[in-house]
Amino acid sequence: MKMTMMESLKEARGEICLRLSAILVLVLTACLVAFDSQTKVILYITKKATYNDLEALKILVYVTSAAAVYNLLQICKHFVSGYSGGKYNGYLLYLAWLCFLLDQVGVYLTFGTNTAAAEAAAIALDGAKAMMWMKVCDKYRRFCVQIGVALLCGYVACIVMTVISCVSAYNLFRLYSSSSFLRLKATR
Repeated sequence: MKMTMMESLKEARGEICLRLSAILVLVLTACLVAFDSQTKVILYITKKATYNDLEALKILVYVTSAAAVYNLLQICKHFVSGYSGGKYNGYLLYLAWLCFLLDQVGVYLTFGTNTAAAEAAAIALDGAKAMMWMKVCDKYRRFCVQIGVALLCGYVACIVMTVISCVSAYNLFRLYSSSSFLRLKATR
C-alpha cells in the first residue's frame, strides 16, 4: 500500500508538533534549573545555592540544552526535505537510521542525566549520615522545590522524546519490506 502525500504530510506535522513540545519542555527544564538560586544569611555569612553547587544539575542543564538543539535541528531537517523536492531519496535510508539512533541516544542521555540529578537532589533533601552530608533543603526550601519541578519537567520531556523515538523507529522500519527480514522495499 503506497502512502499518499497527504498521509505523509500529516505524519510530518505530528512529528514536528511532538518535537516542538519536547523543545518547550526541555528548555523549560534547563531554564528552571539554570536560573534557580536562593540566598540565605546564616550567622552573618551570605550563602547562595545555585545549580553550580551540584555537578549533576550542571550536567542536566547541558544535556537538556543539547537535546533541545538536536530536536530543533530535526525540525529544520523536515523543512529542508520539504523544499528539496525528493532530490535526496537515495540517502533516505541512511538518514532514517541516523535519526533513529540519535533519537535513541537523546532519550537515554536525557533520562540518565535526569535520574542522576534526581538522585543527587534526594541526597540534598535527606542528607547522608554515613558521609556526614547535611540536609540542604531545610535551608533552601524554595530552591529545592523549583529543582523538583524542573526534574518533573525533565521526566515529561523524556516521555515525549520516547514517543518521538517510536515515531522515528516507525519511519525507519517502514522503509523495509514486510515479507523478508530487513530487505528494502522496491522503489518505483
